[in-house]
Amino acid sequence: QVQLVESGGGLVQAGGSLRLSCAASGLTFSSYAMGWFRQAPGKEREFVATSRNGGITYYADSVKDRFTISRDSAKNTVYLQMNNLKPEDTAVYYCAALRLGGRVLINSRNYDYWGQGTQVTVSS
Repeated sequence: QVQLVESGGGLVQAGGSLRLSCAASGLTFSSYAMGWFRQAPGKEREFVATSRNGGITYYADSVKDRFTISRDSAKNTVYLQMNNLKPEDTAVYYCAALRLGGRVLINSRNYDYWGQGTQVTVSS
């Protein structure tokens, strides 16, 4: 049974930082791309960042140069370091896993497993 458990969300002032963690179990970590998506109230879920083995990463333009995705294979955990946070970053952040096999990594519909989400709120 695959489980993705996020942690690290919270309330922070604009310009501050947070680090989200997602611990994965029940899957072969190296065979999966691990992504972060977010959904703000009244908006569709959107891609934030994704990482696959080999250090390959992709970012949404809105978070590039502010957010960093990384993965620790020994811990089966993926992280999202978020710096210089802005009020528009406020959303529920979801971790997701996609079994590698040629699918587009930035498309949420291609992901196989999802975490429960963690709230990030950035005050102005």
